[in-house]
Amino acid sequence: MITVVGTGSWGTTLAVVLARSGHETVLLARSQAEAAELRARAENRRFLPGIPLPPQLLLTASAEEAMGRARMVLLVVPAQKMRAQLAALRQHLPPEAVYVSCAKGLELPSGRRMSEVIREELGQAAASQTAALSGPNLAAEVARGLPTATVVAAPDEQVARFVQQNLAIPRLRVYTNTDLLGVELAGALKNIIAVGAGICDGLGFGDNAKAAFLTRGLAEIARLGLALGANPLTFAGLAGVGDLMATCASRLSRNRYVGEELGKGRSLAEIQAEMTMVAEGVPTTAAAKQLAESLRVEMPITEKMFAVLFAGASPREAVGELMMRDRKDELDGIIRR
Repeated sequence: MITVVGTGSWGTTLAVVLARSGHETVLLARSQAEAAELRARAENRRFLPGIPLPPQLLLTASAEEAMGRARMVLLVVPAQKMRAQLAALRQHLPPEAVYVSCAKGLELPSGRRMSEVIREELGQAAASQTAALSGPNLAAEVARGLPTATVVAAPDEQVARFVQQNLAIPRLRVYTNTDLLGVELAGALKNIIAVGAGICDGLGFGDNAKAAFLTRGLAEIARLGLALGANPLTFAGLAGVGDLMATCASRLSRNRYVGEELGKGRSLAEIQAEMTMVAEGVPTTAAAKQLAESLRVEMPITEKMFAVLFAGASPREAVGELMMRDRKDELDGIIRR
């Protein structure tokens, strides 16, 4: 049995496509009322409208029922809520299950990746059975059955292959990677770049500027990853370039949307107040800035995004300041010469 924790757009999507493909799947709702509404409507109208919930998908608010026979648990909750969710579920989690983090963010104020949060909350035994799922996986497209690919990462290759086999469904091609650190960082940090890409769109800066911004954003992600010990090739893969392209280009991307609205002159508070889903790039910007400063890694885009999001800086002026920085070698901080 596969249990999905989280009824947002991505959690609901994963539960739907797994159930459709014949997997015994449980979706754990936040409350009895939410579970009852999902059953009655056979649709998650708040987060995934227009996509019917398969009749074979089990909907429950009981953690005991959801976890009792689970051999794989997909943790699909916002990064800032992961620790509290694990604490609430701890007594029900089966010790033999594999845990898959599907969140793309860094925790505030700790700067922890989600696998680190899982280890701290559930212990080393659970950490050895932990993986992360990442890639260009816009929920609405996956739910509609459009083809895509994703990557599952775990230090133990057998764990990664177990998840790969159990997520093998039509039109979702799953690859494995043993660089858990790199995959988690790529998935989290690309959301920062997506906010900036949206700002470029909102300001009407054109395709050249946006392409340059994405390229330099990827270099920034790689610098921090290398400082922490990630494999640099990971950032050229699905969790890196793949997810970056999808998130920074798609109208379905909530992080790109936040940036675009900022570029049009709206405030962050106003934008977030009208959103039903979380834009992980906002808190991750603050967490990444702290992490970069502690490691003395240069991340100018992240610094400017922090200034725009949290210090009231003008988006147009922030982009201008990035353009006027000291001249650098393109691979500075990535390749040691």
